[in-house]
Amino acid sequence: MTPVFPEFDALKHLLKQQSDSVWTASFQGLTLRTALQPIFSISHKRTVGYEALIRAFDNDGSPVLPIHLFSLPSSEPENVLLDRLCRYLHVRNFSTLSDDVNWLFLNVSPQAVASGARYDSFFGQLLTKTQFPSHRVVVEIVEQPTDDAARLRETVQYYHELGCLIAIDDFGAGHSNFERIWNLGPDIVKLDRQILVRATDDKRARQILNGIVSLLHQSGCLVLLEGVETRDQAMIAVDAGVDFVQGFFFQVPSIALDRVITSGADFDSLLQDYKSQSNEHADPTEQLTGFFEARFRGAMGALKRGEALSSASQHLLSHHAVSRCYLIGSDGVQLGDTLLASHLTNGLDPRFRPLENTTSADWYRQHYLRRAMQAPDVLQVTRPYLSVTGAHMCVTLSCAFEKDGEHQVLCCDILSL
Repeated sequence: MTPVFPEFDALKHLLKQQSDSVWTASFQGLTLRTALQPIFSISHKRTVGYEALIRAFDNDGSPVLPIHLFSLPSSEPENVLLDRLCRYLHVRNFSTLSDDVNWLFLNVSPQAVASGARYDSFFGQLLTKTQFPSHRVVVEIVEQPTDDAARLRETVQYYHELGCLIAIDDFGAGHSNFERIWNLGPDIVKLDRQILVRATDDKRARQILNGIVSLLHQSGCLVLLEGVETRDQAMIAVDAGVDFVQGFFFQVPSIALDRVITSGADFDSLLQDYKSQSNEHADPTEQLTGFFEARFRGAMGALKRGEALSSASQHLLSHHAVSRCYLIGSDGVQLGDTLLASHLTNGLDPRFRPLENTTSADWYRQHYLRRAMQAPDVLQVTRPYLSVTGAHMCVTLSCAFEKDGEHQVLCCDILSL
């Protein structure tokens, strides 16, 4: 037998408007209230939305943990009832506030997502009957393991057709992956807090965070980092290039709704600190340019005078941080063999020996080559990356120069810790 789910009108008697214009709801003897937590845009330095969270209280006014509230339903219809009741309550409360611009982030239960649009036509009714603008709603979908990708796309399409924005929640945890991003086309991706926790103590994890943000931007998504609890984590968020932040550092969720929408966060101070730190701790790749430029230009001058690469780069290769030097033609193809620093010859990892021989390798795809060709005689430097010639982290110095009427590019790899 097909379950019967409560529609909009059936929920009205469960809501009650208090004297202060705030709405509450009743569910299995508990009183439900809306709490809001602001979501801030770093660039705008202000609130751009609020996530609506449910708070439950017993008859004595004591708080009930959300995990206990959501364990109360004993059937699928009761799960859907609680989900709809929460969203109804949140929209009612948000409609009474003076904010008529910013987004309302609403969580949708996994049951509603799994059931598809045919079981959540309620939400269209809710927006129509409350006259709440759909373009101000961000529907948060928690990533769940599911074999029914078509049903998930159908659900997302339903909310998009209503005019809502879609956010994928907890990206980076559990079953989330980029295939979901490509298939569902969300407007906003909320990164799981555990990514931030790892980035707090692990430099490599911080680089991965920055890379994930970049990939999500290239996929056409805005990025929200949640769970920001300390100033250090806020600085990591700023440096990672995320668009939005949310967390206890900025503001805790509160049922005092009028006060939530009139409060803010001190982004001027945060961004000023970030700028100061950026100036104090100059980009290490730029420092490398200054440190190695004299040696590098000495080698390039010797090449211009007709010396072979082996003798021209001898002084450059003698530095303990330099791993290799090589020449590339204007077509991107390597000229001759790569010269390896003598102090590293015996330290090569034999597991990557198939990658060592780079004679006639084509490096045209590398950004450091194209940048060098576009600006001859200007020394270029990359950010740290994984070198395919030895599977180690390095930065590459490169510079194009003219010899015998043609351009060549001298490259030098420097080990990066």
